[in-house]
Amino acid sequence: MTNPPIDWAERFSARMDRVHASEIRELLKLLDQPDILSFAGGIPDPALFPAERIQADYEAVLSDPVLARQALQYSVSEGYLPLREWIAERMTRDGMPCEPHNIMLTAGSQQALDLIGKLFISPGDTVVVARPTYLGALQAFNGYQPTYRDLADAALTGGETDLPRGALGYFVPDFANPTGVSLTLAEREALLDLAAALDMTLVEDAAYRELRFAGEPTPTLLSLDIARAGGIDNARTMFLGTLSKTLSPALRIGWVCGPKPVIEKLVLLKQGADLHVSTINQMVAHRAVSQGYDQHLHRLRGAYGAKGRVMLAALERSMPEGVTWSHPDGGMFVWIDLPEGIDGADLLARAIAEERVAFVPGAPFFAEVKTANAIRLSYSLPTDAQIEEGVGRLARLISKVMAEA
Repeated sequence: MTNPPIDWAERFSARMDRVHASEIRELLKLLDQPDILSFAGGIPDPALFPAERIQADYEAVLSDPVLARQALQYSVSEGYLPLREWIAERMTRDGMPCEPHNIMLTAGSQQALDLIGKLFISPGDTVVVARPTYLGALQAFNGYQPTYRDLADAALTGGETDLPRGALGYFVPDFANPTGVSLTLAEREALLDLAAALDMTLVEDAAYRELRFAGEPTPTLLSLDIARAGGIDNARTMFLGTLSKTLSPALRIGWVCGPKPVIEKLVLLKQGADLHVSTINQMVAHRAVSQGYDQHLHRLRGAYGAKGRVMLAALERSMPEGVTWSHPDGGMFVWIDLPEGIDGADLLARAIAEERVAFVPGAPFFAEVKTANAIRLSYSLPTDAQIEEGVGRLARLISKVMAEA
């Protein structure tokens, strides 16, 4: 006698109605097709990984009996203290004075987003985001059933706003994913003014801050907040950092920096999630960043800056009139606004079928009111020749679609 089939959908929690597959994760599967020129995944160029250095650091840890026993054992949920000390010292030099107890290491900053959502979001709570915003943050928060509000430009220029008090605000001030655009100093100050007026808690995602290849650095939201508050424990901003974009995503090393009472609660949540980040990966990451990290960053900035300039030049040379795009000073992305009536998802289907080019449609990056006539391109992975060829193919298709309208 066999059991009747189980309808698993009926057994899932209500929050699963808000959890959907990532279009970006699905698009990454296209990388397995060698004839696709992909601008889809915003992932590091593996040619820039310090693989030999990381290999040597693993060997150094595992060849030392004392270090090996520590590296292969359970560890504290807050994270490996020497690495937290290094992060605290580096953040302090970047205008964010803090101590190791203000920092918790996470499995990439993506886990930090999930734990922050669990800590701050109850069903129906408001999360305020940029327009557009990082899709991964929306995925992390969706399971906690928030209501999203796009931050209107008027809210940062002294205009009227109907945003509720006590909301959670999530922003990527430096070289945002997906647009590559950064907030100016005035916009950062205005955002902090708004947060103070509405008693908002802010999350500053700084995943791309270290990848500036042009212009001068702008103070972080947290640094400006600390100056206003008189110290990090009185600030309303939590800062998310990561080594995924600079050292290696596979190490899964990210961190949250914020007021001590917030970190203490996040530690409790992490204990229920995965206990701690891989001990050996934390130890290896600490060794890898302790010497030569700034030289490594210089190499990354030079490489990504060169690729970014190739893409911008190709767009200027090839795109038809009516198409506009961002001009990033860092990060991995260019955002393209298409003429009205061109849907990014429809364009992607044709781009793959007709030109063998992939990118990410813009609509999934909008939380409240969708905008379809936009796409995201990443220049971090393809070669210069692939960028020029791919942009040319894409421009040819867009010109064709515009002519058909």
